[in-house]
Amino acid sequence: MPASCDSLVDDIEDIISVSDPTPHDRQSARQNIVPRVRKRNKDQVLEEPPSDSTIPGTQKIWIRTWGCSHNNSDGEYMAGQLAAYGYKITERAEQADLWLLNSCTVKSPAEDHFRNSIKKAQEENKKVVLAGCVPQAQPKQDYLKGLSIIGVQQIDRVVEVVEETIKGHSVRLLGQKKDNGKRLGGARLDLPKIRKNPLIEIISINTGCLNACTYCKTKHARGELASYSIEELVDRAKQSFQEGVCEIWLTSEDTGAYGRDIGTDLPTLLWKLVEVIPEGAMLRLGMTNPPYILEHLEEMAKILNHPRVYAFLHIPVQSASDSVLMDMKREYCVADFKRVVDFLKARVPGITIATDIICGFPGETDEDFKETLKLVEEYRFPSLFINQFYPRPGTPAAKMVQVPAQLKKQRTKELSQLFHSYNPYDHKLGHKQQVLVTEESFDLQYYVAHNRYYEQVLVPKEQTFMGKMVEVEIFEAGKHYMKGHPLSDSKVYTPSIAQPLEKGKVSGLSEECKSLLNNGSSSRGKPPDERSEAFLRTSWGKKEEQMKIVYFLVAVFAVLIAFLGAKLYQTEILGN
Repeated sequence: MPASCDSLVDDIEDIISVSDPTPHDRQSARQNIVPRVRKRNKDQVLEEPPSDSTIPGTQKIWIRTWGCSHNNSDGEYMAGQLAAYGYKITERAEQADLWLLNSCTVKSPAEDHFRNSIKKAQEENKKVVLAGCVPQAQPKQDYLKGLSIIGVQQIDRVVEVVEETIKGHSVRLLGQKKDNGKRLGGARLDLPKIRKNPLIEIISINTGCLNACTYCKTKHARGELASYSIEELVDRAKQSFQEGVCEIWLTSEDTGAYGRDIGTDLPTLLWKLVEVIPEGAMLRLGMTNPPYILEHLEEMAKILNHPRVYAFLHIPVQSASDSVLMDMKREYCVADFKRVVDFLKARVPGITIATDIICGFPGETDEDFKETLKLVEEYRFPSLFINQFYPRPGTPAAKMVQVPAQLKKQRTKELSQLFHSYNPYDHKLGHKQQVLVTEESFDLQYYVAHNRYYEQVLVPKEQTFMGKMVEVEIFEAGKHYMKGHPLSDSKVYTPSIAQPLEKGKVSGLSEECKSLLNNGSSSRGKPPDERSEAFLRTSWGKKEEQMKIVYFLVAVFAVLIAFLGAKLYQTEILGN
């Protein structure tokens, strides 16, 4: 019986008849296929997701920040990015789906508040993301287990962390920003931001410091000194003024050390900044330690005399005992501090010097404390931050022999009584001053302004005064403030070169992203990937045009590869 394969075909090509299309014809036909596009209903209204939706970008977020102005700036940046992505920032914790807790590790009470807030959030079944110096310095603490953490140099990735946390995941980003192995100052300065006060921009000029103070926990979180470039900082200031800001605060763990890691210094930065400050707008310097300003006293005096720079400087002394300063590893003596203060008082008439003092540092004797009292009595600082010593875990000072708690409280009370025994502003009654109005008082009864020396002046709540430079006459002086009557013949000057943003609005956004945010319901109804794409497009700032070119080149390359692939396929078929 013949097998089924007995009928042989001489060649596989024999099964193709003459009338069949050739491979070339088949390839040509394939290229002429036109896909049908499904038409969308333009009138279709996107529905709001249900209230219990787990789609990232639709939730309400409450942000709480403790600590310094640097930490507050970080909180503003995180709020801005989250709002730009589509999340709603709320001031009511009970309404929020997620709590973002931005911590401070300087003192134990601040960390206690932070810990209690975590506990409360968990009791109320809120999602939690932790930020700031506490989790950065000690991420393995028991009460942080299983919780998402965003590191102090990773705030530009807060959207990712929040998104994953809402999905039920725990994420921890604690790495450092580096460029070719060199540590950077932190996240970019041109990120979206929501200013707590639309009139005030807080700019971090560097992170970390060069010291190794034995009591300080912040160094564990912020690390060694890393400065932003002068160009980045000037660009950020320009952007702020274009958004209606009339006052800039420069902040860091130690502004005096700025630039030592990148071959520049603080006076060089300041001279560049004053060039872009509009008339009537003001610049306030942040805290600087004595060692790093000593070599710049001449230039700093000139800058602090500039009409657009507050004659104000915060220089912490911490103790007037050289032996205590040595135990603290402060790298200066009391004579250094006095030299800085005396020089600036002589060269910058009326300057306000603020300082810090720690009461009850380990090993502080009665004689040491008396030296501190003498210093305060001599200089009568108008602004004095008095801190009872708290041993912070992991610091050398925590292992030293502690001063009894009752004695620490007694010394703190005694220093506070001395501070409140004098009134620094009584001699200014009847003076006429130009003041910049920037905020509302806590009791909501006055507007808060500051004069040339960054002294607080309360003025009547006249709506036209907000954000303006006003001339007043001082008629009342308290311990921490003065009150001023606006002069009837004075001219109210507007320093802002643009209309300030509304409170809660996101700064640093392109018109496209502003449109997306204004159309809140339709934006939040979009799939996460579409909103993510829009957010990324609008937050790239200066790199946007460069990225467009990259995308174009990639697209051209892809088309070229596809074309060559088709040609190769066609050649192989015809060759056979």
